[in-house]
Amino acid sequence: MHGQNHFPISILLISITILLYSTSTSALDELEYSYNEESADGPKHWGDLKREWAACKGDMQSPIDLSNERVTLIPNLGKLTSFYKPQNATVLNRGHDVVVTWKGDAGSININGNEYFLQQSHWHWPSEHTINGKRYELELHMVHVSPQKDGTNKTAVVGILYKYGLPDPFLSELEKYIVEVPDEDEETSIGVIDPSKIFKDSNMYYRYMGSLTTPPCTEGIIWTINTKIRTVSKGQVMLLKNSVLKYYAKKNARPVQILNQREIGFYDSIMAQNVPHYY
Repeated sequence: MHGQNHFPISILLISITILLYSTSTSALDELEYSYNEESADGPKHWGDLKREWAACKGDMQSPIDLSNERVTLIPNLGKLTSFYKPQNATVLNRGHDVVVTWKGDAGSININGNEYFLQQSHWHWPSEHTINGKRYELELHMVHVSPQKDGTNKTAVVGILYKYGLPDPFLSELEKYIVEVPDEDEETSIGVIDPSKIFKDSNMYYRYMGSLTTPPCTEGIIWTINTKIRTVSKGQVMLLKNSVLKYYAKKNARPVQILNQREIGFYDSIMAQNVPHYY
């Protein structure tokens, strides 16, 4: 299935440019909001700061608490598999986080028959999503886009949660660049980065429809949260924090949002095999 029905590279690059404009605005723009819950520009007020950010007051916002009481086993979701490949990348301090952006076709994941091409990865501390109320030390978001025939894009984000423990290999590879990254809106080349070293596939995950977790809080985002909790060292989390300490002293995690009537799907390959009449 992979390798067929690809969009021309020109269309892919256009889609990446559009998403960069909508989700990776400059550090200066990002400073127009904060994570201070007591501030007038804090998370509760994001939807009022700009007309373009009105979606932040919507009913399908992220992050959420992935509570067992609200989870439904959906066997036909299937294993999530990536088809990533090494590609040149850059690192950028956006003021509120550090983002790694791939500068070409770094591969994709397939969801419901649609290919979503990897664009960038960034971190939030502490984690934005919680599991049964538990918040972890770090969360990585891998942002993907799927160009549509009508010229729009669909977005899918894979979230990976971390607890304190052994260093994360991906961050270990990037540490020297993060230390040296300018505290301004300037990309730094970090050479070829293989995203398959971050994520390959998942046999157990949560799936729900939500939004971007930063303004403009665009809804209609397909979220996949891997259930496997990885480890990261305290020093690596501090490195990320210190890189944006000039802007946000403690955290860059949006508070958990109301689930409303949304369904949280859950896939477990072992459980799926034991479901009667599974197709």
